[in-house]
Amino acid sequence: MALQTSLFDIDNWREIGATLARNKTRTFLTAFGIFWGTMMLALLWGGSNGLEGLLMRNFSSIATTNMGAMSTSRTSLPYRGFNKGRRWYLNQTDVDNMRSRIKGIDYATGVYQSWGTMTYADKNFSGSSMGVEPDYARISRPAIRAGRFINEADCANSRKVTFIGTKVAEALMPGVAYEDMLGKDISIRGVYYKIVGVGSQIGDANIGGRIDEASIIPLPTMRQVESGAGDRVDFFTFSMKPGYKVSEVVPQMRRLLYSVHSINPADTEAIWVMDVSEMFDMISNVFLGLTILALFVGIGSLMAGIIGVGNIMWIIVKERTHEIGIRRAIGAKPSSIIVQILSESMVLTTVAGLAGIVLAVLVLVGVDTASADPVTGQAGFTLSFSQAMTVLVLFMILGTAAGVIPALKAMRIKPIEAINDK
Repeated sequence: MALQTSLFDIDNWREIGATLARNKTRTFLTAFGIFWGTMMLALLWGGSNGLEGLLMRNFSSIATTNMGAMSTSRTSLPYRGFNKGRRWYLNQTDVDNMRSRIKGIDYATGVYQSWGTMTYADKNFSGSSMGVEPDYARISRPAIRAGRFINEADCANSRKVTFIGTKVAEALMPGVAYEDMLGKDISIRGVYYKIVGVGSQIGDANIGGRIDEASIIPLPTMRQVESGAGDRVDFFTFSMKPGYKVSEVVPQMRRLLYSVHSINPADTEAIWVMDVSEMFDMISNVFLGLTILALFVGIGSLMAGIIGVGNIMWIIVKERTHEIGIRRAIGAKPSSIIVQILSESMVLTTVAGLAGIVLAVLVLVGVDTASADPVTGQAGFTLSFSQAMTVLVLFMILGTAAGVIPALKAMRIKPIEAINDK
């Protein structure tokens, strides 16, 4: 009952304010330590959230991180009469075989790439042209600004149509709305194609180059118009069904391709494989380590402030020894003395800590707004409610605990000794 009375006594709180105001410089410096530590902890935690968001935004251009791509390289070992250093290529038969025989593949497409000039009227743009199948859009996830991506009918009928990137569109037809570009014919390496869609890259991860700067053409059409293309495939990209991993099927792919193309089974250099999930996991682990480091640094800064609170409360108790002795002599209970000291510690910690959290949130909001992407939105430089409450509870507990030892010392002060203390 005495504890409750002390906590809700207005005179008690006025006394707390007066005590802390006796030495304004000391109180300010101690409060600043709490403020700075809390702010740093909140900033570092929210900053780690934002960095993770930026990572996810970079991978937002692909439908799933459980995907991969492969291309060929020169052989590094001789085999069956072939010398090492032989250059070889994937072909459409390889693509079809892997798509049908490798269990777990969800979407897949071969990609043939060429570079050249795209022309409309008197405007030119130099970039890449990619011959793909419709599954490419299910893997790379382009942001469609107008029209559509190439479809199965385009491939089945070898239509001369193209899906162009926004940078290509703006270079060839400046000032023209994307919707108004649909149906117009552009020249790509001397061959005319009808525009069926305009789009852009989402994020930074890409397969074979940024869509913004490329023209996408049905793969069968590209084989017909590109001299020397034949059934060659520059690289093969695919995504996996749930429950399957790229790393599990790559050995099967190697065995299948090596047996067909007479490549030494021990030759690990003949095929280049990109496993996006492994890359993502590696980067995620790095960011996890950075998050843990940030929390340690933030908590370290907060602990420095808490130690400061403990020191000032110790000094306050020493300065008030005579006063505490008089209180004890006129009947003040030890519990009321403890509550008084702990209340002073809690008030100082709470006010300074809340100010630190508020400023950190404002800074994070500013950074998040500045780093926002028009397509993918904000990165997430924010502090969630649960995280803010965790920081709040943490420094309130630590701040209160900082006053425990000084409070216990105050409780043990003997009235007669304190009264006689000079």
